[in-house]
Amino acid sequence: MKTPLLILALAAATLSTAAAQTQTAPTPAPAAPAGYQEMLGATIQEVMSTGDAAVLKELAGKLERAATVAPQDWLPRYYQSYALLIATFQGKEDGDVKDRQLDQAEAALQQARRLRGDESELLVLQAYIYQARLGVAPVTRSMQYAGKVNEALADARKLNPANPRIYLVQGNNLYFTPKMFGGGAEVARPVYEEAKARFAAFRPATPNAPGWGERQLLGRLAAYQQPAGPPQAASK
Repeated sequence: MKTPLLILALAAATLSTAAAQTQTAPTPAPAAPAGYQEMLGATIQEVMSTGDAAVLKELAGKLERAATVAPQDWLPRYYQSYALLIATFQGKEDGDVKDRQLDQAEAALQQARRLRGDESELLVLQAYIYQARLGVAPVTRSMQYAGKVNEALADARKLNPANPRIYLVQGNNLYFTPKMFGGGAEVARPVYEEAKARFAAFRPATPNAPGWGERQLLGRLAAYQQPAGPPQAASK
């Protein structure tokens, strides 16, 4: 009698385990529709090729719609955040309007983070948003945001020291920091040079992965050869 009972017990345990695995198995993420990657890539190129704030806002809306098509992909939210950020730098609105726009950029960035995007890239973009916040009111916000920029970049460097955008944003932060506080154009220059070396070795993980910043960097380095010094305006 013991053998049949043992067999029945083992069979019941096996069926119970299989049922539990079936119940807890994650639902596979829906596949992006055909042509999605190409559409996303074309939109990213549009973002990178314009400095018009109004166009950038329109493209941010387009990227938000793309995020609904592929809800598991972090890149549309990342580039939505980036487009809103650059629109803030390029726009002529007052500080309150810029802050609201940066609120939208941060919300999109947090969605990209929840989708487990490349954390080094997300931290760099967060640092860049902090720079924009600081730029809205430099005198009153320097104590609040300068340290946040450096902290986010330090965390990004721990995750991926080869990321060239870390050094670009760090160089910008140093350039716009007054000399009396340890910043200035000449302090920023070696960091820009480090960014240049990192960009030379950098290869995006995928065609649509973050790759921005080199054009801005080369413009800043070239401007060191001019009497006026590095340019003031942010670019891509």
